[in-house]
Amino acid sequence: MYKIKFIALKELRHIMRDPRSLVIAILMPILMTLLYGYAINLDIKNIKLAVIDFDKTSASSDLIGRFYNSEYFSKATDQVYIDDPEMILKKGQANAVLIIGPGLGEAIQKLKNIQNPANLMIDKYELGLTVDGADANMAAAAGSYSSIIVTQVIKDNLPPGFELPGIRISRQVFYNPDLKSSHFFVPGLIAVILMMISALLTSVTIAREKETGTMEQLLTTPITPRQIIIAKMLPYIGLAILDGIIVLGFGVFHFGVPFIGSTLLLFVFGVIYVITALAIGILISTMVKTQLLAMMGAMIVTVLPAVMLSGFIFEIKNMPMILQIITHIVPARYFILIIRGIMLKGSSIELLWVEGLFLILLTIVLLAVATRRFKLGVD
Repeated sequence: MYKIKFIALKELRHIMRDPRSLVIAILMPILMTLLYGYAINLDIKNIKLAVIDFDKTSASSDLIGRFYNSEYFSKATDQVYIDDPEMILKKGQANAVLIIGPGLGEAIQKLKNIQNPANLMIDKYELGLTVDGADANMAAAAGSYSSIIVTQVIKDNLPPGFELPGIRISRQVFYNPDLKSSHFFVPGLIAVILMMISALLTSVTIAREKETGTMEQLLTTPITPRQIIIAKMLPYIGLAILDGIIVLGFGVFHFGVPFIGSTLLLFVFGVIYVITALAIGILISTMVKTQLLAMMGAMIVTVLPAVMLSGFIFEIKNMPMILQIITHIVPARYFILIIRGIMLKGSSIELLWVEGLFLILLTIVLLAVATRRFKLGVD
């Protein structure tokens, strides 16, 4: 440890003297959290809606007002004059077209004057909704939002004591009752940022020694390759933990992501994950000779798998089987499950020990391979 301390202090001085490393380590995670936190959002709002009103009554005007006064729909950008829903969508004037046929006012008046609940099933009236299905998520959201608004209109016009007929569903949502996308994405974003930044920082450490010609001097010291790797990782562990705290703080206090689990448990798993990411960077650093190649390699090896193959955005179970198998060697896959479980569900070690074990195994394998490659390079 005495020898490791001096190499670690040397690496720490390198970090402090290199403003690029400090910018990467401190400023980039903050910018990425803000940019991705706002950019990656599945909450679909302001769907452009055109209305074709054949009823022309106060009831139809009230219904149109309900649509446009909600946060889900907005008026079409262009004035719609034609009564051809398909043409409106084809021209891109709107994402959806609400068609109000004759008889809405009469149907609403019948609801207000109804005396027998059994009559709710008589004289059905239907609205039309034509949706642009090119964006499947938007189309599904438009249909769901429309049903909510129309159902509320019917409820508001029924006499006191009457309820809608048919089967009712009582919906209860756990862990994210407001269904905010940020609650789902920000914890995963923390995992992606930590993976990228940690690997990026350590990927240049050995490559820098090679590029500046100081590797030979380092090897003349009475220290083993394993000790060199450990010493070079130590300063970056502290730096990565600081990054994690900063990004987590933005997620909780800026985006309002709940944190209901154990802080200590997340810290322990976070340290393991950071060491895994640093080990990837060290391994890349042993394979290249320049800092530029090391940084490019770190970006390719960490960002694409962490975003595409970790469950951050896309469900792993929906991927082809070959990709599902590959995801088992992506560290972000396990940490995303851990951080979402702790932050959103309050999961304990009894539920997360398998993911933690996989992270430890990956770390051991990566460090062993990195050490062996470094030895071969020395020899």
